Formats: sequence, C-alpha cells, structure tokens
Amino acid sequence: LPACTSNKKLVYLQNKSRMIKPGELIAHKKYLYKIQPDDVLSVKILGLDPNTTSFFNIESNTAFNQYNPAALYLNGYSVNDSGYIYLPIIGPLMVKDLNIEEAASLIRSKVDEHLSKATVIVKLVNFKLTVLGEVKKPGMYNIYNDRVTILEVLGLAGDITDFGNRTNVMLIRQTARGAMMFNIDMTNSELIRSELYFLLPGDVIYVEPLRTKAVRLSVPAAQLILSGISTILLMYTIFFLK
Repeated sequence: LPACTSNKKLVYLQNKSRMIKPGELIAHKKYLYKIQPDDVLSVKILGLDPNTTSFFNIESNTAFNQYNPAALYLNGYSVNDSGYIYLPIIGPLMVKDLNIEEAASLIRSKVDEHLSKATVIVKLVNFKLTVLGEVKKPGMYNIYNDRVTILEVLGLAGDITDFGNRTNVMLIRQTARGAMMFNIDMTNSELIRSELYFLLPGDVIYVEPLRTKAVRLSVPAAQLILSGISTILLMYTIFFLK
C-alpha cells in the first residue's frame, strides 16, 4: 500500500479551483526574450542580387547540413560580453536587451543604407533546454521554436515517469544577475496562465522522484526479511509446539 501512487498525482492540469470553464479561452502571459551576451544569432540578408547580398552573410565551408546545430553555430553571430555583434560590411551593432524582432529591425535599418529592398531574417540559434530527473529521456534538447511550453518539452523528453513528482517540478532559469529557481505544479491547470508556462533559452527542468519510488525499491528487501521471519516461525511451530 505505501508503494502505491494516487491517480491525482499523475494527472496533468487538473481544474482544482474550478475557475477554468470548459472551452474557455485562456490568455497567455507573453514573455519576449531579450538577447544576452553569449547568445548566437542567425542573420540572413536576402535581396534581388545574390552576389551583392553574399557580402553581408557568413558562409561555412563545413560539410554539415545547414540545419545542423553545429553549422547554425558556425554560421551565426555571437553576442560579445558588451552586447555587440559584428556583421560584415555593417560593423558592430548593439543588440543586448533587444528582442528578436527589434534586432531584425535594427539590422534592417543599417542594411537599407547599402541595399534596396533587402530582407533580413534573424533567429536565435542557441535555444537549448535541459530536462533531468524522472523523465523517460533526460538530456539536452535544441529547440527551433521561440514559443515552446513546458508541456511540449516534457513531451520531447518522453513524459514524466510514474515515479516523478508532478506537483513539484523544479525550473532553474539563468538571468543576468544569477540563477532563479521556481517550483511548478504540473497538476494545476492554472499553470497555463503563468509566465512559467513558456520556457526560455538555457532553462533547466528537474523532475524529482516520488517517495513511493524509494518504498518500491525497498520492497524486495522487506519481502526477504518477512520471508525469513515466516520461515523461523514455521520451524518453531513444527518443532516446539507439537
């Protein structure tokens, strides 16, 4: 009995407070990521004349596929400690604390000084998340989506196992001032309203084990002890209580 897990501890997004009505539209708290030092940006400048726009782009000589994470890194622009990236022809640009759309707008304004009707595409390359603990496939995951939810990432990791504590999932988030830790209750549907519902680059998710796991692991030892006691009592009954 102590090794059993309640069904309430396994079900995601339970409407515990009954505040969410079926079919209700839940507004998300949108959080725009601000570019930070050590980020890597993919910047592509396109125009009518490929020969001209090629001077504004980095091209790798590696044999990697262009969508391989290593190739994306090699073809990207690293943000230095001061918050600048250095683009060919254009030179240094301050992108720290800008979101991706603002960075694209800034680069476009500089490109317009050299090219006419150019298109600028900016992507964040180093969007990596780490999932540890009681999931089926722990590890580091490269994300190619600026708005990824914690449910989607747990899905990538194969979901939380039956031994995982869904009511106390730890989220570790790096900020400019240091690391911050949050505890998330995955069984509470109010999570969808939370700003923690969407993850940011560098986030680490840790799913701690339930106490029942330790109990289940100790069951074989307990069975061995009880079996030994039963054998002794049986022998005592046979030889001394005839």
